[in-house]
Amino acid sequence: MTHKHLITTLVFIGILLSGCVFQPNPQIPQTYNPFSPPSAPEGASGSISATPLPVRPNYKPGELVDYIAQSGDTLPALAAHFNTSVPEIMAANPIIPNGATTMPPGLPMKIPIYYKALWASPFKIVPDAVFVNGPAQVGFSTSAFVDSKSGWLKNYVTYAGGQYRTGAEVVDYVATNYSISPRLLLAILEYSAGALTQPTMPNKKYILDYAQPYYAEAPNLAYLQLVWAADTLNNGYYGWRAGIMNEFDEPDGTLIRPDPWQNAASVAIQYLFSRTNSGSRYDADVGPDGFAKTYKVLFGDPWMKDTKLIPGSLEQPALLFPFPAGQVWTFTGGPHTGWGSVGSQPFAAVDFAPPSEHHGCFTPDPQNYAIAVADGLVIRSGPDGVVLDLDGDGDERTGWVIYYLHLSNTTRVPLGKELHAGDLIGYPSCQGGELVTGTHVHIARKYNGEWIQAGGPLAFNFDGWVVNDGSAAYEGSLIRNGVTVKACVCSDYRSEIRSDFAP
Repeated sequence: MTHKHLITTLVFIGILLSGCVFQPNPQIPQTYNPFSPPSAPEGASGSISATPLPVRPNYKPGELVDYIAQSGDTLPALAAHFNTSVPEIMAANPIIPNGATTMPPGLPMKIPIYYKALWASPFKIVPDAVFVNGPAQVGFSTSAFVDSKSGWLKNYVTYAGGQYRTGAEVVDYVATNYSISPRLLLAILEYSAGALTQPTMPNKKYILDYAQPYYAEAPNLAYLQLVWAADTLNNGYYGWRAGIMNEFDEPDGTLIRPDPWQNAASVAIQYLFSRTNSGSRYDADVGPDGFAKTYKVLFGDPWMKDTKLIPGSLEQPALLFPFPAGQVWTFTGGPHTGWGSVGSQPFAAVDFAPPSEHHGCFTPDPQNYAIAVADGLVIRSGPDGVVLDLDGDGDERTGWVIYYLHLSNTTRVPLGKELHAGDLIGYPSCQGGELVTGTHVHIARKYNGEWIQAGGPLAFNFDGWVVNDGSAAYEGSLIRNGVTVKACVCSDYRSEIRSDFAP
C-alpha cells in the first residue's frame, strides 16, 4: 500500500516550557511545515496545487526522531502514536517535568520510534482549532453564511431536538452539543451532499453515504446523518487525543494507521471517510484535492491563523464535588462519553447519584440537589444540558466550562444566573439524553470548546479526589491519599463518596 505525503515548511516560534531554541532537523527538507497551508494560494478557480508527499523511512527500533509538539499533545498519547513508552520519551526529553499534563505547542522533542508498517499520509487536512467549536468560531454566523448560499440547506427544515429547525439551526444544534465547529459541519455537508451550492438534495438515501437502516424511513434522515458524522468525528479526534485510536479499517478491509506526526483533527476526518469509502475514493477524500479543498474554498486557508487551542501545562481550576458538603452520594459512572452515543469518545464525563432507598428513576429528597462546582455564570440551560462558564465571559467556546446533564427540567437553574461554588444548580433526574436508567447527575469539562478527558494526564479533580480510567466506559475510580472508591452503576455502598471526606 503506497501513500503520497505533503511537504510543507516547519517553523517554530517560542517555547513555553523552556527557553531552548529549535534547530531544524537537517534530515527533513526545509520546505516541510505541518502548521503551514498545504498548497499555494487559492486561485480564482479555487484549485489547490499539492506538493509531493514524503515517504517515512523504516526507522530502526528506538531511533530518535524529531517531533514538534502540537496543541493538546500528552505523553501517553505520543507514546501510543510512536509505538513507544512514556519513560522512553521522558528519558529523551529531560526538560519535561514529571506530572506534565499537556505539551506546549511548538516544543521541539525527540521521540523514540518503533516502526509499524502502513503508516498513512502525513498530509494535514485542517488544524485542531477549526475542528472544535472553540475560539476560532466566535463571531461566525451559521445562519448568515447559509443564507448567503444557494444550496438546498438554505430551505431545509426538520424536527430535531424537540422542535422544528432550519438547516442552519440544525448545524448549530449539532455543533453546540458535540462541540464541533459549525464551519467543519457545513464543509462536510457541502463536500458530500452539495448542501451549499446544489439546489436540491442528492438523489441518494443517505446523504453522507453512511447506511443507517434503523432510521431508514425517518423524515429527518439528513439531520441524523449529521449526528452520525459528529459522533464519528469525535470518536476519531478524541481517540487520537487519548492515544487509543491508532489504526482502523476501510470498508474493503484496508488497514489505516495514521502517521504518528498527525494532528487530531486530520485523523478525525480520515476516520470519518474511512467509514464509507475505500481505495482511491478514500485517498481522494483525505488528500489535498478532497475535503481540504472544499473547506479552503468555503472558508479560506485554515492554516493561516493561530492553531494553538490547548496551551502547555494546562491545569484544571479547583472544583468541588457536584453535591453539597457533608452528603454521601454514589459514584455511579466512571469516564464515559460527554455527549454522544454510548461508548463514544470523548470519555469526558462522570456520574454521581443522590442517596435513596429506591433504584431507577426517582425524585430525590429536597436536600439532595446538584451544586455549582465552582463560581461561574450559567450560559446554557435546557433539556440538553446546563453549562457553567467559569471565566464569566458568557461564551461556551472559550476558557473552562462545566457541563451538567440530567438536571430536572422544573428545577434547573435559569439562564444568566451567576452562581458561587456550592449554590444549587438543579436536581438530578432521568431527564435529558437517552437510555437513562436512574436518577443521577452527569458532569463534564471543556476548555476552549474541547472536551477534556475525565481520566488521564488532566484528570477530573474534585477536592483532591482524582478520577482514574477504567477498562471500559463507566468503569474507573476516584483516588485520594491512597483511598480508592470504584465506580459502579449498581450504586452500592462500595461506590459511596462523601463530599468532605478526608482520610
